Amino acid sequence: MYESPLFHRVNRRDYLRLGVSALAGGGLANLLRLRAEASEGGVVAPRQTSCILIWMDGGPSHFETFDPKPEAAAEIRGEFQAIATKTPGMLFSQHMQKLAAISDKLCVVRSICHNQNNHGAGNHYMMTGSPTRIPVACGAFVSFHPSLGSVTAHERTTPRGLPAYFSMPGMARSGGPNFLGPKYAPFVVGDDPNLAEFRVRDVRPPADITDARFNSRRELRALVDRLPRLADKSSGDPVSAIDSYYQQSYDLIGSSEAQQAFDIGQEPDAVRDAYGRNSLGQRMLLARRLVDAGVPFVTINEGGWDSHAAIFTKDGLAGKLPPFDQALAALIQDLHDRGTLDSTLVVALGEFGRTPKISTLDGQSTSGRDHWSNAMSVLFAGCGTPKGAVIGATDNNGYAPIERPLSPENFASTIYLKLGIDPNQILYTAQGRPTHIVSDGTPIKELMG
Repeated sequence: MYESPLFHRVNRRDYLRLGVSALAGGGLANLLRLRAEASEGGVVAPRQTSCILIWMDGGPSHFETFDPKPEAAAEIRGEFQAIATKTPGMLFSQHMQKLAAISDKLCVVRSICHNQNNHGAGNHYMMTGSPTRIPVACGAFVSFHPSLGSVTAHERTTPRGLPAYFSMPGMARSGGPNFLGPKYAPFVVGDDPNLAEFRVRDVRPPADITDARFNSRRELRALVDRLPRLADKSSGDPVSAIDSYYQQSYDLIGSSEAQQAFDIGQEPDAVRDAYGRNSLGQRMLLARRLVDAGVPFVTINEGGWDSHAAIFTKDGLAGKLPPFDQALAALIQDLHDRGTLDSTLVVALGEFGRTPKISTLDGQSTSGRDHWSNAMSVLFAGCGTPKGAVIGATDNNGYAPIERPLSPENFASTIYLKLGIDPNQILYTAQGRPTHIVSDGTPIKELMG
């Protein structure tokens, strides 16, 4: 019988709140302690690679992005035109112009499919590599299996005490740790890096606490540390152990290296402009800065892809796709120019694709597409993936794969192996129940260059 771990449904900010205000309540110190306890078994990253996952929440249309069908009937191909890319024979939809120009640096998989056709279940399957196995409401917040990011945080360590898993501007529906526990939940950066006053609120001291006041609190803590302990440190005194985590907390808040990772204002104007002066563009730039600092997994949770109507208007994909195309192309190009694309996996996807036929209501076209888990496209770049390649194919109307049908398990196994994590290993719940990270650890072999 499946046991739903409802006890893990907690407010993630209760566990992720960092900063001076959290020190009094043990927030960051407790997080660091839990992470240290989890890594006592010597878990280290065998490969120093990272993943930036752009989650297109709602389900992006494969027709209007990476798998256009220019020869199909009008009610299937839609209103957008197909355009050539830098790669001969590879077509994208018309608003993917900047990605088309760098298609020689990326790969598109067009044949991933599954049978979870609602948001909750589809989100869970693609975000974890595991089906839910029980009915899930369409809009439910689902967490029955650890997410890709949480498993990565469990298996990988980070330098300078940085969290191993970030999510911006919020956690995806199935982006949590489930039975792994809250110490492997993402550190959420909800603030907008496109704003001039951007600051990661829970990592820097509050504005009303001066450096002198902060240091005086640290000195007071040092005085307390010199008080006699009830037990010798060698005996495993829990108070002494907690002290070490408080020290790490102060070190992180006072660390110039850690602060620099969040200081997006250090980037040249030309770089920031290339990503786009908008929330999405600047979050992708911040994600690049985080992986530069050694963070192994960053998710950008970008909503608004549930295109049931008005796809072809400025309020629909005609307005949404150009800034997305600009930001994603800039991220890939920037990583390439910096020489870090080979160690950074960039992935863009949602929970499923969209219906081949434009939807109707009372006999009238809605200019939209509904949920369609039988076919979807996923973009990959970096970390040894082939360049200028297409893997798999759907039929002429985009209904289903006719070449290389692939599963969410194949997708998840690929991510794990790229990050140096064995997808065949077994994790254990708090009750000692064994759980496979992925039930089928077979990766997409074409991506494993």
